[in-house]
Amino acid sequence: MSLTGKWAARSAVALGMAAAFAASGTAQRMKTVAKAGGGMSAAEFQVPVEYYKLPNGLRVALSQDHTAPTVCVAVYYRIGFRIEPKDRTGFAHLFEHMMFQGSQNLGKMEFIKLVQQNGGTLNGSTRFDFTNYFEILPSNKLETALWAEADRMSGLAVTEENLKNQQGVVSNEVKVNVINRPYGGFPWLQMPQYANSNWFNAHNFYGDLKDLDAATMPDVQSFFKTFYAPNNAALAIVGDFETAQAKAWVEKYFGKIAASKLPPPPDISEPKQEKEKRVTETDALAKRPAIAIAYHMPERNTPEYYAMGLIDQILVEGDDSLLYQELVQKRGVTAGVNGGINYLGNMFNYKGPMLWMMDLRYDNATNPDTIVQSVDTVMESLRTKPVDKATLDRALVKLRSGLYDSIGTFSGFGLADLLASFSLFDDDPARVNSLVGQFEKVTPELIQKTAREYLRPENRTILIREPKPADATPAKQ
Repeated sequence: MSLTGKWAARSAVALGMAAAFAASGTAQRMKTVAKAGGGMSAAEFQVPVEYYKLPNGLRVALSQDHTAPTVCVAVYYRIGFRIEPKDRTGFAHLFEHMMFQGSQNLGKMEFIKLVQQNGGTLNGSTRFDFTNYFEILPSNKLETALWAEADRMSGLAVTEENLKNQQGVVSNEVKVNVINRPYGGFPWLQMPQYANSNWFNAHNFYGDLKDLDAATMPDVQSFFKTFYAPNNAALAIVGDFETAQAKAWVEKYFGKIAASKLPPPPDISEPKQEKEKRVTETDALAKRPAIAIAYHMPERNTPEYYAMGLIDQILVEGDDSLLYQELVQKRGVTAGVNGGINYLGNMFNYKGPMLWMMDLRYDNATNPDTIVQSVDTVMESLRTKPVDKATLDRALVKLRSGLYDSIGTFSGFGLADLLASFSLFDDDPARVNSLVGQFEKVTPELIQKTAREYLRPENRTILIREPKPADATPAKQ
């Protein structure tokens, strides 16, 4: 139940464990599709998706799969830390913790006990554009999960004591994960604060400790009443269930929950960056310096957005990636390169402005400008000429494989994550079945065009963390 970084999300779906792809049943739903020209495409993924809305506005996405006797229930609320109150930074994350402190019929932590005693697992997290909660249970406990989620959507039953307790828990989490840890929060927490200009995208997502301490019970009640409502939520059910029965239970438990009056959405757009930014931080706990370089992404769902998905594969995904080859194999300046779109998830489960970012640690004797120059060399190779067909085909294979793998992980949660995200952001969870087709439309020329526009030095922010005691607070440049 915490805010997690992309590396955790990749290795364990941000949840601490993952189910094997081969055992998930997703492989059984893959099919080879004949193309119009007579040849056969690579394996394409098709999942059953049924989508509807309750009269109170709750979005419901169902995907039936009888391969294993388990079911995943995920509830996503469209309230992430982008739009939390300006004088309550970190409040979205604090509230994630509050959702486990008791509801109308379940006492403090009883939600967790209920799931675990029925043989299930659960978690929750706070992201840029949503806060989510999910359970994986034996399929005969689907009604239990729906009842429990509806119970806490109907209303919290928390006390002043619970609020103070969770304020302390979150404060300690910040101290453990950021303040008292080498490279704490680097770069996923700090980079948006430097690269972005709009406060909603650029504030401290974990929250200022004084803001967290200032939260009151009226704050909690108002936040809950406004954002934790069915018309601001999506429910995804994936796994072994009967559709008619699932719909009946959804109606029974969620149908009578009242919608809320949502405030007008804030403007979260980012102005075009026209000058490179460079920031240096210091870290008393780090032994080696680290560098991160971030570029503003194209708008979501545009042709350039899909091109950046493949550029990500070309640049940083796998040992065959260009930056790995340049910085690890050729230059030897680091042992590995991290990178990607959306360090707190993936390129699909966000809505607003986003960064493509890479980061690495390097030896004290290395000049960071040498690393930047090497990165520029790689970027220019994409900007000056179209990639060859073999490179583009390999990137598509890697992306498709990664997508199928993520969909098949953790007993349906990988799929539920996409269904709920696409329900919230696009009103179309069936998008999951058209993603590969969008990437297949990307041409070498579009790759080059996208690189020219978005991999410009003027469109980037460079963040360096040096291993020495901090004696000043770095300023945005």
